[in-house]
Amino acid sequence: MALFDCTCEATSGHARALSYETAHGTFQTPMFMPVGTSATVKGVTAGQLRDLNSQVVLANTYHLSLRPGADVVAEAGGVHRFMNYDGPMLTDSGGFQVFSLADTVKLSDDGVTFQSIYDGSKIHWTPEENMRIQELIGADIAMQLDQCAPYPATREFVARAVDYSSAWARRCLAAHTRPDQTLFGIVQGGMHLDLRLESVRRLREIEEESLTAGGRRFGGYGIGGYSVGEDHEVMFETLGEVARACPDDRPRYLMGVGNPTTLVRAVREGVDMFDCVLPTRTARMGTAFSSAGRMNLRNAKYARDFTPLDPVCDCPTCRNHTRAYIRHLVKQNEMLGAILLSVHNLHFLLDLMRRAREAVLADAYEEFFEQWMESDAAADY
Repeated sequence: MALFDCTCEATSGHARALSYETAHGTFQTPMFMPVGTSATVKGVTAGQLRDLNSQVVLANTYHLSLRPGADVVAEAGGVHRFMNYDGPMLTDSGGFQVFSLADTVKLSDDGVTFQSIYDGSKIHWTPEENMRIQELIGADIAMQLDQCAPYPATREFVARAVDYSSAWARRCLAAHTRPDQTLFGIVQGGMHLDLRLESVRRLREIEEESLTAGGRRFGGYGIGGYSVGEDHEVMFETLGEVARACPDDRPRYLMGVGNPTTLVRAVREGVDMFDCVLPTRTARMGTAFSSAGRMNLRNAKYARDFTPLDPVCDCPTCRNHTRAYIRHLVKQNEMLGAILLSVHNLHFLLDLMRRAREAVLADAYEEFFEQWMESDAAADY
């Protein structure tokens, strides 16, 4: 396979099994990406990620550009060497973080101005500057600068976010030149199906114009602006049609979604890639995913429970530690408790997507989906 080639190995209904080539290896979908915002997945080493068979790790342009600075990461040899992770990596543009700071953000056709959360200094990003920063950081996949609309928001606000995101996508694609890195466009449009489909149409038009002029195309399509406060059922009213409107010869990446059942449902709609802080964030709160549904390890019923965290899980945490011990660590606020639960939760999602891929390859995804939805594991909210 050539760099950034995408091969569809099988389909099962709308679910897909892809292989995607990067400079740091091939990843396979459906897949979940652990979030390493500041070039670290909280509480988990790069070696542990490899042992868990993690494929792509996500880092964040906003945070890395402010601390330690993109120039420092570049001087270290890029984000892979900086954090000692030798697999494929992706950098979010930082757009979600910028627009979550709504009170300090100023938008213009030229770009976005915001205040650093670290020292309050004013920073201005044009799409071109954002691309320069992501090329310095050096992940295999960069994301365009976009505006993520909150929920709820007026239709006029969401439509304007589509306008900004589309205009910036064109400039990002024109500015992005690093040959060992690809760029994903991002679909916006809130919960409005027509705006979503218009966003996809514009992205496809932008890359056609680029190709006609001898430029590049997007390496994949991110689907942003979901899971921003709306009910999950609201997202699924439009997600499938939006995903399937994206090109079928490249990955479709649902950004910021990591609930197990949501992943299973979204794969069924044609989504290939996911990321979320949920597995590690909930771990730090003492919560675990499991085949019996979500577990709160602070619960007193686990105090003398000397069985594995999840008897059907083969992760290092479940092989070596009991519910009683993990509960003890959590109640004592020992950092090891959060680490062990983070390892387990990441394994749970990574393995879930591995099994989803096997179901697609066997053309049995609908059976896999039905079995999951009828299982106790689906009680994960």
